[in-house]
Amino acid sequence: MMPEAVLTQAREEMLDWRGSGMSVMEMSHRGKEFMSIAGKAEEDLRELLAIPANYKVLFLQGGASAQFAMVPMNLLRGKGKADYVNTGQWSKKAIAEARRFCDVNVAATSEDGEFTSIPDQAGWRTDPDAAYLHYTPNETIGGVEFHWVPETGDVPLVADMSSTLLSRPLDVSRYGVIYAGAQKNIGPAGLTVVIVREDLMGEVLPGAPTLFDYQVLADSDSMYNTPPTYSWYLAGLVFEWLKQRGGLQAMAEINRRKAGKLYDLIDDSGFYHNPVDTESRSWMNVPFTLSDPGLDGVFLEEAKAAGLLTLKGHRSVGGMRASIYNAMPEEGVDALVSFMRDFEQRHG
Repeated sequence: MMPEAVLTQAREEMLDWRGSGMSVMEMSHRGKEFMSIAGKAEEDLRELLAIPANYKVLFLQGGASAQFAMVPMNLLRGKGKADYVNTGQWSKKAIAEARRFCDVNVAATSEDGEFTSIPDQAGWRTDPDAAYLHYTPNETIGGVEFHWVPETGDVPLVADMSSTLLSRPLDVSRYGVIYAGAQKNIGPAGLTVVIVREDLMGEVLPGAPTLFDYQVLADSDSMYNTPPTYSWYLAGLVFEWLKQRGGLQAMAEINRRKAGKLYDLIDDSGFYHNPVDTESRSWMNVPFTLSDPGLDGVFLEEAKAAGLLTLKGHRSVGGMRASIYNAMPEEGVDALVSFMRDFEQRHG
């Protein structure tokens, strides 16, 4: 979901952005109008996340999946190996791409447990000479989430935060690189935000495309080529909306409460089941199954009729999945809980 207030403002500004005579999607990315939009968006994001001055913020294309390649291209820095933690489908994709560029040491994995938990760091087999350690704080498909930050010493920590960035406060200084596709908590698809520590830029792999060089992108203020201007603009409106809502601490309290309501219903039921270890449950994505899989189709049909959409689970795990990102109001979760309770009474 996008915040309704953001969509309303975008509608009002669609044909004429603040007297400019242009829609944002018609503007030159180097014109003063869009430059002001871009500058304000970065300023607000830096304020929300308290990003230190020695970090660059990039607004890029290519989705988070492009970062699966850009991270090793920029961070190997003469080293031929990197550590990765495998906690689900997105971790696996990142690992597969990194293996095109370096030796990957899978420091920990929960695949044997069907990705229903986060491996205890005490058992990780890390390499002190690794160029970096990469992990995925939240796996959207399996609904598994880190509720702690790995300790990596002097090895830079890299995180794919596509589904968690801006959902709660974050200590950016503990990371070397944070990247996130926008389409979960930031804005519409087409934009990727990258936050990178300055000392990790400027030593890209030989032969890497110019457009994949963090230093080049930072030096050009993310405008080496035409950026995804309209998505950038909408992300900026979301940043303003978050500030108006009280910032990330306020969002954390709301998100914790939303997830808690849904997990409480599931745990109190003999009809619904969540497979994830209690300590590893995601705030953002709540997968669940019905005691009778034959009712899945009926559940989805009745949910759609009740205005509850896109609840079908990922094809690799089946069942249902409720994604409750920032813009999902608490009333939406209340409506789902009410529907699930009623459905159980009628079909359980």
